[in-house]
Amino acid sequence: MIPSNPAHAISLRNKVAIVTGASRGAGRGIALALGDAGATVYVTGRSVRGKATTEHLPGTIEDTAEAVTARGGTGIPVRCNHTVDSDVETLFARVQNEQGRLDLLVNNAWGGYEKHDFRTFGAPFHEQPLRHWDGMFMAGVRAAMIASRLATSMMLQQKHGLIVSITAWDRDRFMVNVFYDVAKNAINRLTYGLARELKPHNIASIALAPGFMRTERVASAFEAVGNKDYLNFTESPEYVGRAVVAVASDSNVLAKSGRVLAVGDLAEEYGFTDIDGRRVPAFRMPDES
Repeated sequence: MIPSNPAHAISLRNKVAIVTGASRGAGRGIALALGDAGATVYVTGRSVRGKATTEHLPGTIEDTAEAVTARGGTGIPVRCNHTVDSDVETLFARVQNEQGRLDLLVNNAWGGYEKHDFRTFGAPFHEQPLRHWDGMFMAGVRAAMIASRLATSMMLQQKHGLIVSITAWDRDRFMVNVFYDVAKNAINRLTYGLARELKPHNIASIALAPGFMRTERVASAFEAVGNKDYLNFTESPEYVGRAVVAVASDSNVLAKSGRVLAVGDLAEEYGFTDIDGRRVPAFRMPDES
């Protein structure tokens, strides 16, 4: 059983992880939870100190890396634009050179939200700007594929590893808008395909589906319209982080390979809670009329 603070029971010390898109949001929450467990975490993203951050939101890779270290792990910030292959290749070459191994890759980087009005998130596809589609597939789906490809090259040498991709899912329900639904299901199929090919090499591939997280972007969107209720029905980004810690420390994680797993369901299975002590149920879409 994993208590509210998983670091009390789980150690990932001597494990090396990469968390993509970890300046803020889910990526930061995942990196911090890995820090609690003592892991070495390479924190990637585009937001760095001294320069404008994405949409001027708070958080940089240096902030996250320092917080990882403060919580017992080793945080290493690496500026990386995951739409630029040479940046990603340099990242993995650095991990290979400095650590000689990679135990965990978390594909969290995502795009398509830039300059987005969340009040129109559910608009019909023919009204959605095409840059949303391009962002989700280039900075999301393709970024996950490239990082997984490079991670696999390292993991094959050591004959073990875990690739986690952050997704959205609710039992094949439609996910709000066409662009988002197609992109997230592409992540889910990528997860399944990787699992099929990598299982014989003792490398697991799973997708994790958190619920409604109170990320910096979500908070900004709700507060812009004066709505404070989101604090009552959202979960912290560290909830999905604790799910990552749980599966990364599961010696039988290969049995879950290829599946999409809801964070709330994993909380029940492994016994962890969110940072406020709540066990937030798995996210479910409203019933369709």
